[in-house]
Amino acid sequence: MDDPVIRTMNLSYQPGGSIILENINMAVQPGEFIGIIGPNGAGKTTLLRLLLGLIRPTGGEVAVLGMPPSALGIKRELIGYMPQRPQVSRDFPLSVLDVVAMGLTTAASLGKPFRREQYEKARESLQKVGMLAAEHLPFARLSGGQQQLAFLARALVKKPALLFLDEPGAGLDLPAQNRFMELLKKLQAEQGLTVIMVSHDLAAVAASAGRLFCINRTMHIHGRPSEVLTSPRLSQAYRCEFDLIFGRKRGPAG
Repeated sequence: MDDPVIRTMNLSYQPGGSIILENINMAVQPGEFIGIIGPNGAGKTTLLRLLLGLIRPTGGEVAVLGMPPSALGIKRELIGYMPQRPQVSRDFPLSVLDVVAMGLTTAASLGKPFRREQYEKARESLQKVGMLAAEHLPFARLSGGQQQLAFLARALVKKPALLFLDEPGAGLDLPAQNRFMELLKKLQAEQGLTVIMVSHDLAAVAASAGRLFCINRTMHIHGRPSEVLTSPRLSQAYRCEFDLIFGRKRGPAG
């Protein structure tokens, strides 16, 4: 078996003594499609941010591509990230092509015009998600589903091996969600991507992921979707809205 692309051991995040995540243990093999599920405030987005190195754990260990996220260096180019879709003003000035090309921006190129080869890579990525015809359209005028496809193209523009997605179906109607998930599964299979997707939509993620990790502050259950969705531990995770130790409701954690 290959070395895991992601491994955590007793991973915890307790800023200021507030327990958001504790004792998270997981291992993800290359090419897997993992769904991270749990109720609102369970710590799903926080876990994603820890794996990406956007925040540092307060306890335990995390390794991505064999090293701590903060030490990835050039290997960070192998990671794509699609955050939750922001609200975009109708006056947002960039075209679809510009938004995708932003995925190639580095600290050294920040503020500089995009080069021809960057635009070509952006067009190639738009082609993969079926959005090339919209390359010159104002991004702000796209539908929610089209914007998500453009954001997916941006996350894929560096041809990553590991792709993180945070609630990609949020705010989309059911047909748009289904089209997005079908495309994501197709790209994952074609490119051998390892996919880590946070989702509140149990049905959508269970139909796509090979394994589910259900968290609510800690890991409640993980396994194949059929095992997780029929386990009493799933309903237990969704009932845990109060911290039984401290006797108070937990604040939002993502």
